[in-house]
Order: sequence, then C-alpha cells, then structure tokens
Amino acid sequence: MDNGAYRDKAAARAHDERARLDAVIARATPIEGCGPLIPIAPARGPQVVVTPRRMVPDAKDATGWKVEEMGWRGFNAVRAADIFDDLARRAAKRKAAPPFTVGQVQVGRLYRDLVERHDAGGMRCAGLEAGRGCGPSAGGEFIDAFIEEGRVIELLRRRIGSGVAMAVRRVRPSARGGAGARIIHDRVLVDDICLHGRSFRDVLERHGWACDGRRVQELVVTLAGILSRMQGYDCQPSHKRS
Repeated sequence: MDNGAYRDKAAARAHDERARLDAVIARATPIEGCGPLIPIAPARGPQVVVTPRRMVPDAKDATGWKVEEMGWRGFNAVRAADIFDDLARRAAKRKAAPPFTVGQVQVGRLYRDLVERHDAGGMRCAGLEAGRGCGPSAGGEFIDAFIEEGRVIELLRRRIGSGVAMAVRRVRPSARGGAGARIIHDRVLVDDICLHGRSFRDVLERHGWACDGRRVQELVVTLAGILSRMQGYDCQPSHKRS
C-alpha cells in the first residue's frame, strides 16, 4: 500500500471516529430548554425532558389543590430514558396506545428506583455497621429509611408473587423454539424489564424461546397484570400459560 492510500484510509477512519464521538456527545447533550447546569454525560444515554411538578394548596380550585411547575428558573430537567419510554415511542409510531397505563409505568419505575437505591445503600450500611455507630449522627436516620425501603420492596415482591409468566408444559418444542426453552417466572420478567431494561425479545431469547410476535404479546399482557398487582389491585396472579 502506498503512502497516499494509507493516508486516505487513516483519514477515513479518523472521520468515522469523529462522527461516532459527535453522535455520542449529541445524545448526551441536554435537550434545548433544559437547565444550563445539567452536564453533558455520555453515560446517561438516551434522555427524556421532564418538567418537575408538585401539588400546592389553592383555595380558588374546587379540589383545594393545583399543580405547580417546579423547573429551576423556568428550565426543564432531564432523566434517562428507559424501556417504558421506548415502548411508548414505538406505540406512538404505530399510532397505537402505549402498552402500559401511567400507573403501571409508575409502579415499575418505583420498583426499579427503590431496588437500585437499596442495593447501593447496602454498602453504606455495611460501613456504618463496621464503625459500630448508632443514632442520627452516625447514620441512624439513613438506616431507618433503608429499612423502610426494604419493607416496601418486600411488599412489591409479595405482590409480584411466584407465578409463571410463560410455562413450558404442554407447549410443543417446535412452538416454543426448541427443547431448551425454560420457564419464565413473573419475578424474572419484572426484574428483566424494569430493573435491567431488557426487551421482551431479550427475555425470550435468554430463556430459549422463539422470539415471535405472539410470545412477545403474551409477555406484555402478563407484565401489565403483574404491574397492576404491584399497584395493589386485586388481580389474579398469572397462571401457567400454553
């Protein structure tokens, strides 16, 4: 290869790498209208604009309350996009309704946030225990909150139950994608989708199932029922499906 051809290939690689980095930075840059102090953070990944709101008393309203926007100096905030945003976006492209209600999405995100924060808090608890401290000055308030979070997580997991989202029994191997297909439990489905952000096709593949539309839809319907149970609605636990 002569020097000219080598330089051309090197320039092409540099151009491609520059384009890749520009795309990463563009995805990480806060969307226009968001607070100027929000940093560019490539690790954040895809993001969604949110307007913080709160309920405040209002004597003029019939309910006695009104919604007040809390954006800093009129700016919006951003949060990392998740699987629920992706599903809603896909549904909108098809001009269809989102697969999950607002309440179902909220409880799914609540479960994710609680588990992530609780898992991270375990390290701090271990440090406090090693120091043998007690009382608010040594982290007592944090430990109280940590324990309460654990109780809420346990409640949500009891509502998830030990049911089966997709059973192998009575399903022909050819219909499920092969003899290696394994049972998908409700708790595994919730954790894979809500905690780990996996797609329904990922869940099927990880358990050896064929990734066809029918199976995906079965998991969507099952997850909707589980999320309703997690909200406290008296839904029947999912049973073994064919």
